[in-house]
Amino acid sequence: MTSVRADASGRFVIDDALPVNRLGYGTMQLTGPGVWGPPADPDAAVRVLRRAVELGVTLFDTADSYGPLVAEPLLRRALAPYEEDIVIATKAGFTRQGPDRWTPLGRPAYLRQQCEMSLRILGVDRIALFQLHRVDPEVPLEDQVGELEALKDEGKIAHIGLSEVSVDQIEQARAIAPIASVQNLYNLADRTAENVLDYCEGHHIAFIPWFPLATGDLVKSGGPLEAIASRLSATPSQLALAWLLHRSPVMLPIPGTSSVEHLEQNVAAAGLQLTDDDITELTAAVTSPS
Repeated sequence: MTSVRADASGRFVIDDALPVNRLGYGTMQLTGPGVWGPPADPDAAVRVLRRAVELGVTLFDTADSYGPLVAEPLLRRALAPYEEDIVIATKAGFTRQGPDRWTPLGRPAYLRQQCEMSLRILGVDRIALFQLHRVDPEVPLEDQVGELEALKDEGKIAHIGLSEVSVDQIEQARAIAPIASVQNLYNLADRTAENVLDYCEGHHIAFIPWFPLATGDLVKSGGPLEAIASRLSATPSQLALAWLLHRSPVMLPIPGTSSVEHLEQNVAAAGLQLTDDDITELTAAVTSPS
């Protein structure tokens, strides 16, 4: 059992108001195949979530579309009544038509409906961080972000986040409402969103990399991280997470897993100390599309 806690990853204050331990937890893997339907063992999912809290995880990322309507109820079952330092970040803006099928829907009435449902399902009076899961290209951005700002003004959400956006879209959104976080695909093997991360760091916006362990061939036996991991007495996944934490002070990785054992391994990455040479070696171990 790991003695390393998520506290070792350091702290970040989202929007200068929400302090969290930087290494969080993402709930997408607590659903069925294709992020569709319930997990095979809901009790095991609850155990993972409760163990995450024991290990000092304070940021839990979820969405109404995970399942759909599976991950949020599991969070409530496992963690409610929530400890004071727990931050639940949820999302709206996707509809689901089956396993691995996602369709953006950003009409204001729909975003409001999903916010109201998440409030009820999570059992909270206000959502700490409410993220636009995808920008709907069929709806003006000002209407989508404007509705979130209206919900914030009404006290139903505290802070607004975006997901899978460009720097230009962030700037457009910031002209409408304060933006607390950005969640884009980013990991050691795919650094396409490097410019978005740099923008977020420059403006003290939390950057939440989704798919932080999607390192593909990096984590398999014989992969380019294996020798480095062996030398540092770590796993390739731990190296990938430690690299992210080192990359930027605004980085908040949210690795997800349905296994307590893997959860403990992931959290242990918070205590992994990498030298500048280690970081250089890791960065060079893979060619990113960025």
